[in-house]
Amino acid sequence: MQKLSTFTRAAVASALISVLASQPAWAWGSDGHRMINRLAAQYLPADVPAFLHNGNALDTMDYLGPEPDRWRQRDAEPELVATQAPDHFIDMEYADLVGTFPKARYDFIRVLAAAQLKHPDLPLTPEKVGMQPWQVEEVWQRLKVDFREYRKLVAANKDTAPVQTAILFNAAWLGHYVGDGSQPLHTTIQYNGWTGPNPNGYTTDHKIHSLFESVYVSANIKPADVAPLVAATQPKTIDDEWTNYLDYLRHTNSLVEKTYQLEKAGGFTDAGTPEAKAFTEERIAAGAIELRDLIYSAWVHSADPVQEYHGPQ
Repeated sequence: MQKLSTFTRAAVASALISVLASQPAWAWGSDGHRMINRLAAQYLPADVPAFLHNGNALDTMDYLGPEPDRWRQRDAEPELVATQAPDHFIDMEYADLVGTFPKARYDFIRVLAAAQLKHPDLPLTPEKVGMQPWQVEEVWQRLKVDFREYRKLVAANKDTAPVQTAILFNAAWLGHYVGDGSQPLHTTIQYNGWTGPNPNGYTTDHKIHSLFESVYVSANIKPADVAPLVAATQPKTIDDEWTNYLDYLRHTNSLVEKTYQLEKAGGFTDAGTPEAKAFTEERIAAGAIELRDLIYSAWVHSADPVQEYHGPQ
């Protein structure tokens, strides 16, 4: 369990409460999210349903990559913004105060409320801590349900076009949050300028987030740069998607300070540095690989036997 050992809780609270209220949701910007979704779909194994390999599927996955960020018009749809904003991030330093993460969203909210009583000086509420892995789990399960329905329709020799639409939407929706999870600054209280003690002199300006994920990516990272990294990995079936995804998030979180080091060295300014380019390509590829494997695993596990639901008993 991670500790707030590098700075006092009082310093965290005073420095972060006002900043956390405006936690952004623009991980990778439009270009990065499109790349992650398209590359994940492009490198799905051959044994997924054939429609997932056609051009329409790739284009749909691409277009819908940024879709949840289109729901971020604060003045136009404020309730939607408030409800879904926490699904884009998780501040691990705070979330880890609950101990082991329960798999169910509302169980986490309950244990987070208990942690708030023990740490009244910290903003331990769902909208401030973030709900990222729970959103991924829930959308992944939706996708698995859709694949199960696809199998039933194929077996009954019925039209699968409607469920194909549902599958593509949920796969693309899943891709947005999995992509968020590969961006280190979506896993930390240090999400947009260093707060608290800063012995290494990292930037405190509230610019690093968009500079890294949007400005730098749009100017310097292309699908052809990332594709070989995705192609070099073998698709795999994930049997415990919850544990797998938490491991993925923790690895991403381990790269927070590296992100700040690269920014300090000018890595994300203009053309940046070769090290920053390689780092960014690896992070986008990591998102595409994780998404590909989660989609594939939803397909594989949609064949698992389940008890049919027939309404309340």
